[in-house]
Amino acid sequence: MRIPVPRPRSLAGQLFAMQAVLIAVVVAGYALFTYLSDRSQAEEAASRQASAVARSVADSPSVREAIGTADPTARLQPYALRIMHDTEVDFVTIMNPAGIRWTHPDERQIGLHFRGNTARALKGETFTETYTGTLGPSVRAVTPVEGDDGRIVGLVSAGIKVEAITKRVQDQVTALFGVAAGALALGAVGTYVVNARLRRHTHGMNAAELSRMHDYHQAALHAVREGLLMLDGQYRVALINDGGRELLGVSEEVVGRSVADLGLPAPLTGALLSSEPRVDEVHLTADRVVAVNTSPVSGGERRGTVATLRDVTELQSLMGELDSERGFTQALRSQAHEAANRLHTVVSLIELGRAEEAVDFATAELELAQALTDQVVAAVSEPVLAALLLGKTAQANERGVELVVSRGSGLDDGLLPESLPARDLVTILGNLIDNAVDAAQGSMRARVTVTACTGHRAQGGGELVLRVADTGAGVDPALAEQVFERGFSTKPSGPGGRGLGLALVRQAVHRHEGTLSVAEAEGGGAEFVVRLPLRTAIAAVPVSGGEE
Repeated sequence: MRIPVPRPRSLAGQLFAMQAVLIAVVVAGYALFTYLSDRSQAEEAASRQASAVARSVADSPSVREAIGTADPTARLQPYALRIMHDTEVDFVTIMNPAGIRWTHPDERQIGLHFRGNTARALKGETFTETYTGTLGPSVRAVTPVEGDDGRIVGLVSAGIKVEAITKRVQDQVTALFGVAAGALALGAVGTYVVNARLRRHTHGMNAAELSRMHDYHQAALHAVREGLLMLDGQYRVALINDGGRELLGVSEEVVGRSVADLGLPAPLTGALLSSEPRVDEVHLTADRVVAVNTSPVSGGERRGTVATLRDVTELQSLMGELDSERGFTQALRSQAHEAANRLHTVVSLIELGRAEEAVDFATAELELAQALTDQVVAAVSEPVLAALLLGKTAQANERGVELVVSRGSGLDDGLLPESLPARDLVTILGNLIDNAVDAAQGSMRARVTVTACTGHRAQGGGELVLRVADTGAGVDPALAEQVFERGFSTKPSGPGGRGLGLALVRQAVHRHEGTLSVAEAEGGGAEFVVRLPLRTAIAAVPVSGGEE
């Protein structure tokens, strides 16, 4: 049989129990303090009352007159009983200087010796004491009765029983306990209400469970490769994990700082500051492409924003390469179609018995294709760039744009260092050519001119220079910086969005510490110039802007 183990009390339950015990202890302590304090005050009040009654009796002329008679008891006993009734004391005893009683509440005690101290009273002093007499413990006052000649002719003692004092205090303490019980009940109800709210916030979990959840939370936060960023209601960073720091490129402590002060690109900052949710928006940081998702946290009022960041740098590069491959495929399909047409022409000429004309036609087509390849390879023998230019030439031709490699181009195979990977070159030059073809398409004598060469930097060392000029409408000088921002485009947005190509170019250029600029091309249109430093010393080749 399995013995059920009691579940630890929840944090809210523990706080409720602690607060209830605390209130009970405070109330009990206050009640005890009040009881002792009230008892002391009650005894003091009883002493003052007894002293006042005793002195008033001793100062009464009728008492002094009765003492001088042959039977003082006959007149003093009714008087003493009346005084006891009127002043609410338990006894008034009048006696001679020897302590023999003339009055007493119990008439059987009259004529007997007074139980108590009288020495100080016989010296003319009024004093109080707590003494156990015939009526039990009492707080009493003893005072002398002086005759006309100043001699002490009697003594008066008035007192209140301790039992009566205790009863008064008990009545007060009973009322105090009633108030305390009400306060305890009210405090318990208030504590229960507060802890019920706390219980809802902690979902009934105890302290150990909350601590364990915090440990899991921290472990999961740092284990997740995706970036996680939490902002409070004032758009300050409340939490950021390791992945978020890496993707946003922040290394210092940023918790508590506004997201606008992190130095992020303006479009990314705008997405994080937006009150509307964002779904899979692509943004660029200094050296990464990230997909951003944001969701506001609300509970009757805005409490903050949760943002997740995914690194899609490699995915975006692969998509760019895929787009290039798709373009190559389309160009090859088109060329295959054209080749089929030419082949049909050759076959038809042979069938018509014009073999010589068929050979001339085929030879001319072959020489034209070979001339284009020879021209590109002669200018740029670096294989990746040469293949890219050949493919882009075919793509441009399909769109009615002539793509030429200028005479000033010159880039030998093996010249580029390992620090400049082929993928980045494809990203830079491929996007610049695509952008130039878009701009030139539809213009008079639509042409894109590409120059790829090496040169010397002003501060020393070699550099790779890439120039792409088009015959399009050009770029407004006022927009010379905006064209490189993510999302900027002068053309209508397609299903996949526009304005990412030049932003990727700038990101790749900055990653290799190069420069990117745009100016008006010779003869109109725009000319984009990229300068990438080379880590190895090279022989400079003059840079020419001439065209073939």
